[in-house]
Amino acid sequence: MTLSLMLPLGLAALASLLVPVLVHLARRSEQRVVVFAALRWLQAKPQPRRRHRLDEIPLLLLRLLMLAALALLIAEPVLFGRPDRTPRVLVAPGVDVTSLRRDSGFSDARWQRLAPGFPTIDDAGVDAPGLPSDRQASLSSLLREFDASLPAGTPLTVLVPPVIPGADAERPVLSRTVDWRVVPDGVPPSAPPDATDTRPPIPTLMVRYTPEHPEGLKYLRAAGAAWHVARGGGSAAEDDAEAAVTVATGATPLAGSRLAWLVPGPLPDAVRQWVAAGGDALLAAEAIAPELEGAPVIWRDATGPLARGTRLGRGRLMQLEHELSPAGMPILLEPDFPEHLSALFAGTPPHPAWVDAKAHAPRVGATPYPDAPRPLAPPLAGLIALMFLVERWMANGPRRRTAA
Repeated sequence: MTLSLMLPLGLAALASLLVPVLVHLARRSEQRVVVFAALRWLQAKPQPRRRHRLDEIPLLLLRLLMLAALALLIAEPVLFGRPDRTPRVLVAPGVDVTSLRRDSGFSDARWQRLAPGFPTIDDAGVDAPGLPSDRQASLSSLLREFDASLPAGTPLTVLVPPVIPGADAERPVLSRTVDWRVVPDGVPPSAPPDATDTRPPIPTLMVRYTPEHPEGLKYLRAAGAAWHVARGGGSAAEDDAEAAVTVATGATPLAGSRLAWLVPGPLPDAVRQWVAAGGDALLAAEAIAPELEGAPVIWRDATGPLARGTRLGRGRLMQLEHELSPAGMPILLEPDFPEHLSALFAGTPPHPAWVDAKAHAPRVGATPYPDAPRPLAPPLAGLIALMFLVERWMANGPRRRTAA
């Protein structure tokens, strides 16, 4: 074990040790003059000089010790060499630990949730299994964060459901070997009816247009058909696009969360209110929306910027830079246009949304982080509070009142 100071300059507060000594000396030099009538005619004679003596040594020593502890507290002492190596068990969302804690054999381990802040299993106010995956942080990122904060050599067990939502594209790399356990009866949050089905859901898109401007409809329908085929819905027939794209005139009420607004002219207030409530709208280049002036580019290719976007309430407002035609956007003829369009509405590049937990076990290879020091401020502050109470008792106790 090694004691170290994070702020050695705080030891300058040790100069305050002179204050109790001076107070005790000043109290000793106090004298009370008493006049005796029978001695008024006696001639005063020089008295020998009396040396100052310290009184109440135990009280003085306690005050000096308390001030020294305060100076040490200011210097922020930490202790190296005693890491907490209690075994940890991390429980991913979707795992029911009611029976696992009793039968798993980890009675001495510390059980924590694989969630931001890593609360313990018994903590209230944390997300329970079954919440939507978009309200949960990435499992891989949380694993790397927890691995970095855990002392080297501490055993780590991770309990996960058979299917992991929102995982990274590759297996996480940690600094230790992890006991990766797949709980057979676990159900991931917002799991599809078939928990073994890892195919992405079909994106749905509303298209609003005017009969005078039907340009671009066929490319959006083709993207919808491609989404349907990617989900395993059948051939790339035009009718298959209806499973992912609904087309109507601009006056039709809005429903859903994704909208392609191909109506030229000023954007109606109804669309703004729908976006502010949480929808994502992609406007044609001919639409007019002052909110998008100076908005950052969110989609580009080799030809330049393709779309801009900004936040509006709880939703996003986006606009194409060119007309929806091969002359303005050659990417419409590329085979990966449906994927780019889906990623544009998702706000992130496409990534595996559901992965098999057995195939996502962490690998070992990350550089171990140095052990974090253990702060001594909390126990030192408690000791100072205890010394203060004892000092007040000694300074104002019954013995002091009797002596006075």
